[in-house]
Amino acid sequence: MNLDELRSSVEHDAIDTVVLAIPDMQGRLMGKRLTARHFLDEVLPHGAEGCNYLLATDVEMNTVSGYAIASWDLGYGDLMMKPDLSTLRGLPWLEGSALCLADVEWDNGSPVAESPRAILRAQLERLAERGWTANVGTELEFLIFNETYEAAWDKGYRDLRPANLYNADYSLTGTARLEPLIRKIRNDMGDAGMRVENSKGECNLGQHEINFRYSDALSMADNHVIYKSGAKEIASLEGVAISFMAKFDEREGNSCHIHLSLANEDGSNVFAADEAVFKRFLAGQLDCLRELCLLYAPNVNSYKRFVPGAFAPTAVAWGRDNRTCALRVVGHGQGLRLENRLPGGDVNPYMAIAAMIASGLHGIERGLELEPAFGGNAYESEKARVPTTLRDAQELFAQSGVAREAFGEEVVSHYVHAAEVELDAFEAAVTDWEKYRGFERL
Repeated sequence: MNLDELRSSVEHDAIDTVVLAIPDMQGRLMGKRLTARHFLDEVLPHGAEGCNYLLATDVEMNTVSGYAIASWDLGYGDLMMKPDLSTLRGLPWLEGSALCLADVEWDNGSPVAESPRAILRAQLERLAERGWTANVGTELEFLIFNETYEAAWDKGYRDLRPANLYNADYSLTGTARLEPLIRKIRNDMGDAGMRVENSKGECNLGQHEINFRYSDALSMADNHVIYKSGAKEIASLEGVAISFMAKFDEREGNSCHIHLSLANEDGSNVFAADEAVFKRFLAGQLDCLRELCLLYAPNVNSYKRFVPGAFAPTAVAWGRDNRTCALRVVGHGQGLRLENRLPGGDVNPYMAIAAMIASGLHGIERGLELEPAFGGNAYESEKARVPTTLRDAQELFAQSGVAREAFGEEVVSHYVHAAEVELDAFEAAVTDWEKYRGFERL
């Protein structure tokens, strides 16, 4: 939707609400619902204010200490949300509504460097200096439960009924019974400006995936967070619940495989045209995978996915069409690309894509040599291992020279602290596992 189309829709009373949103540290949409006329008359030329704690809270929106950009001592002031009209679109699942994403700035007009969109933009600018852009596709898996979100909360997320009671991976029979919901999500996302390609069942009970055509990196990250938020909203309106958490139970987790290639100014594939660039870009992924793992797996739960034989990687290895490796090379010619299999459904796409670009440029700038492709079962290899806990990943990221060079000290410190907040909350919690294990027997 362009601005003229929005104005026309407002004049004809087809749209009365504009959702102005920013992606937060967790990759969630946060913001305000504005009357459409107020958006056009006031917010479009001037922006809108939002509390700066939006980039300095934990998952539960608690105000936590230790962030340089927002605190009680600093008074929790405002940041400015500046609409990016390239993201403007209708929201078919919410009557009379449109959505516009925003970049965040301080009151002096400078960007908030710690914001996910700014972090990705900075890496895209590094690519642009070489005349390159990044094409990206993200593949998000999710679980569907025949419960409302409120009922799941009341049940403590125990004994939830999955929408499929058996492995429906590629099953047309198993997915047909969910087709009314999945079809609505597919069609509504298409009407919201995304190019949907397909949907399919996955391995876990009630697990599904909807895939979209690749696009430029920033647009894909934007579409990713809008789709993720919209799918939950549609599910809620239909009386069911969708979860993108990385690991809900002991079966397969929710992945978010990220496909990436580079394009020249004429749109041609850099990897196909220059094998040396491709090899160095891929070598950079391997070299940085462990130290930038925090940006692929940002939560305590993220690390529960990394189980041998569960289609989530445990080895820092690359292979050609090898799903046991963390990095899988697929396609050929203009379709040649790499797939990062590390991220889960809880990933912040802006951060993960930025990490992949930074890793690749590190490999190119250092002239790194690419090791031979791994053939066979990487789960049983002697390759270096993916970090197994958030604490390990946090420490590697905190010590990373690559991260500081690519993102800057303020960004590194901000996200190291975000991991500490997550760890503190987890370590203070008493889990069901501890109660079952120790209530009587210890």
